[in-house]
Amino acid sequence: PSGARSRGKMAAPMSRGSRGPEPGAAPYGNFPNYSRFHPPEGRVSLLPQGLLRSLFPAATRPLLGLDVGCNSGELSVALYQHLVGLQESDSSPEPPGAGKELNLLCCDIDPELIRRAQQSSPFPASISFASLDIMDSGAREPFLSSYLERFGRSSFDIGFCMSVTMWIHLNHGDRGLLEFLALLASLCTFLLVEPQPWKCYRAAARRLRRLGRDDFEHFRSLRINGDMAESVTRILTQECAMELVCSFGSTSWDRSLLLFKSTSAGPEG
Repeated sequence: PSGARSRGKMAAPMSRGSRGPEPGAAPYGNFPNYSRFHPPEGRVSLLPQGLLRSLFPAATRPLLGLDVGCNSGELSVALYQHLVGLQESDSSPEPPGAGKELNLLCCDIDPELIRRAQQSSPFPASISFASLDIMDSGAREPFLSSYLERFGRSSFDIGFCMSVTMWIHLNHGDRGLLEFLALLASLCTFLLVEPQPWKCYRAAARRLRRLGRDDFEHFRSLRINGDMAESVTRILTQECAMELVCSFGSTSWDRSLLLFKSTSAGPEG
């Protein structure tokens, strides 16, 4: 239902020629073929083997994951494979019982990217893809509640926010970024965040200007700027009741992978 609501916000229009989507014309970060520019292996290779078991050594139920801003799903699938200990060659057919270990809900604002993700997913029983504007509380709250209720849960064990914070920040301003991070902290026991550095903000604004499109509404008024990994860490630790557990280093394109844990959750959330 949220797909129709999101459709008006899509900003990667198909050109009339055969060249496909306008390059860079994606003010919500919904780039087609995003994984060609930033391959999933660049992130997944930084994460240790057995991460889920080390975070949840006493888990007796399937773990629930939430991936916000999943694009067309390539990174979501790679994260799932890595976290449950599958090699890429194991991707099809779905291993029996894999969903007993992790169920992953992946959402994106772009219904077309979600359609692609659904069509190509090798793990349909364990990974769900849905069109959702995470900043639309009217769509978000019933949708997430319904998903969690299927498992008798009120929160997710682990959340993923991979190169999404900038798009929330540019489109919703400082207040929107604070609300977004507070939301993720309230929904997830652990949270893996890959914030875009400030130079990416400037590059995104330049791309829009080159295309003759309106600038991001909030870009020039953002008071939260500069070292964005530091800013996101400060917000989550000082305002959202989370602690920084680990920094897994940086990708080859200079983005930090930061793992946080809720300080208000019990042993398994």
